[in-house]
This record gives sequence, structure tokens and C-alpha cells, in this order.
Amino acid sequence: MAVAVQLPALSPTMKEGRITKWLKNEGDKISSGTEIAECETDKSNLAIEAYDDGILLKILVKAGDSAPVGSTIAWIGKAGEKVPDAAPVAAAAPAPAPAAPAPVAAAAPTVPAKPVPPPAPAAPAGRLRASPLAKKVAEAQGVDLAGVQGSGPNGRIVRRDVEAAVEKKPAAPVFARATGVRLPPTSLPVTTLRKVIAQRLTEVKPGVPHFYLTVELEMDQALKLREEAKAKELKLSVNDIIVKAVGVAVRRFPRINQVFAGDSIQQLQNVDVGVAVAIEDGLITPIVKDADQKGLAEIAAEVRDLAERAKKKALKPDEYTGGSITVSNLGMFGIDSFIAVINPPQASILAVGKVEPKVVVRDGQMVIRQMMSMTFSGDHRVVDGAVGAQFLQVVRELIEHPMRLLF
Repeated sequence: MAVAVQLPALSPTMKEGRITKWLKNEGDKISSGTEIAECETDKSNLAIEAYDDGILLKILVKAGDSAPVGSTIAWIGKAGEKVPDAAPVAAAAPAPAPAAPAPVAAAAPTVPAKPVPPPAPAAPAGRLRASPLAKKVAEAQGVDLAGVQGSGPNGRIVRRDVEAAVEKKPAAPVFARATGVRLPPTSLPVTTLRKVIAQRLTEVKPGVPHFYLTVELEMDQALKLREEAKAKELKLSVNDIIVKAVGVAVRRFPRINQVFAGDSIQQLQNVDVGVAVAIEDGLITPIVKDADQKGLAEIAAEVRDLAERAKKKALKPDEYTGGSITVSNLGMFGIDSFIAVINPPQASILAVGKVEPKVVVRDGQMVIRQMMSMTFSGDHRVVDGAVGAQFLQVVRELIEHPMRLLF
């Protein structure tokens, strides 16, 4: 008897998914554990595996179409078996779920459609040899692998080959428009991630009682530490120092590391700091686990890796769910200060502005210092103002004297 292949919940917040590509065709022989399709969830692109042996009899959801979790997307069985032709009903809007990126500082600019690339040279006969990472990067960048020359073993295409091909791609042409011509708006699809962000913001801002605390920090010593690390060929950013300081401060104030759960408050035991990362169609918060216990160099390397994979939608669900607190840094965009929306189920978030020289008074004298603004948003159901203020004071002391983070 034929077995239905149902769309699985590939992440805790997933309510629907879009099939981006079928890896197997109708009539192909399938074994249990075989990856048969790729699916875009609300956060990542993940593979769907078959749980039965047999023949892929029928594909119900075509590449590019969406379906709700639990719906039938294909049938597997014996050759010649008859199966229903009906496709699943269109998915409804996702229901609330415990973890999703909430802080959104500004709407993403509209991205013009990419011009159709010129036809690539014909690929050699036989199977295209490319690493899985090269395929993912090529798909994300719109590169046709048939036109890429592989530099790996036996001519295999690797990541560097795809990145080299991206650099050679012609820039998108700028189309002139006659003055006075009125054009109708273009309808753009709402991605799964954007749907989740929109829903979370609608639910969290009125539902969670926010309060805000702002301080200014002297960043001269933090910048000096960064330059010393650079001189030793260690990549360290201001944000890495902030993540470490926040992790240490959360460990000192367990009240920050709590989650409101209706009839109870859950005390988290590990200190996991989320780092807000802007991606093409929204925002995602990869988690630096046990941030209070890791060194600055380890945090710096992990944040870079998480951010790169977040932009390629290659994170695993446990790498972006949960967390104790989130750091949202818009300083690199020239933002002086801002207020961020709490990322549920967390009870707090830290909004970080840019570093700039300012005239301040020290010991009765006007001096110039590198200053930075930091705003704490707290869930008043869990965190009181005094606790938030004490936490923020410790974060400031650690960042202003970053040598304390090394011991």
C-alpha cells in the first residue's frame, strides 16, 4: 500500500514550508533516509528525508509551492500503485510559537529583480560534480553551476569556485524611466520568515509590558583591545566584546535569565546570547551558547560563522531558538541609539548604537571620549527596573574595562 510523505516540522516555529527543489523525480527508487526535497522554513533551507523504501509515485506539491506542516506532499509505494491526485489545501497564517526573531529596526529595501544571466557554456557529459556547500552558495547567489570550472579534486566544484563566479557576474543594469510616467506597484511575495516576523511583532509589542533603560559607555579601552587583537592577527569586533560582557553579566543576574511561562517562571541554567543578524528578507538571531564561559577569540569566530550561515539560511533549528537575551547592534549603520522589541520567549534585549567621539566632563574637565549608547528592553513580568539597571551597570563596567573579560 502506498505511503504518504508528509511535510515535517523542520523547526519549532514552522507552520508551513515552501518546496524549493525536488531532489528526486517521479519514478525514482527511494530508500529510507534518502533526501528527496529541499524546503524553505521560516528560518532556514532544510532537507526532507523519506522514511520508507519504494518508488516516488507522485509529487503533489511542486517546487515553488507552499504547504502546511503535516500535509501530504508526495506518495511512495510499489510501481504501478494508484494514488490520489489532490494537492493539499493552502496553508493558513502561522500560529504563535515560542521563539522567533522580533527586533526589527527598519524595513528592508526593495530588491530589484535580477536580470536573466546569459546562457552558460554547455556542461561536460555526465553528472555535475559539486560539493553540497558549493550547491547551496550557488543557489543563494543565482549561479549556474554548469558554467563554473571546478578547482577541487577531479574537477569538483567547491565553494571558492562559486564565489569567484559571483564576482565575475555583471552588475544589474539600471533602467531609466521617463519623467511623469506613472507605473503601478509591483506585488512581491511574502516569505515565510517575513510572515513570522509580522505576526510576532503584532503579538509581542502589545502583549509584553516593555520597559527601557539607556546608558552611555566609554569605548576607548574596548577599541584599544580590538586594535591589540588586530595587531596579533586576531579578528575581534566591538560586538564580540559586548556579547561576552552580556554573557558574564547575565550569569551574575539570574533574573535576566528567566522566561515567563504563564503560570510559572522558568529559570534557565545556561547563558546563551542571541546576536541579531539582518538577512535578505528579515532578521534572525543565531545563538552563542554558553557565552559566559567562552573566550573572546572563540566568540568572535563563532559569531562570524553563525552570521555567514544565517545569511545563507543554513542554520540548524537549535542554533537560532531559545536563548537568554539578544544583542541587536545597528551601530555599523550609523544609528546613534534605538529601542528594540524583545525576542520571545526571552525577557530582555540590548540595543546598541554607534561609537563616536563626544565631548564629556571628567574630573571637572572637558575631554573627548569614544562614546556608545546602549538601551535595555525588559519584560516587566519577569525583570524589575532595579534588576535591569544593575545588570546594565555591570555590562557597562565590563565593556569600559574589557581586561576583566580576559580573566
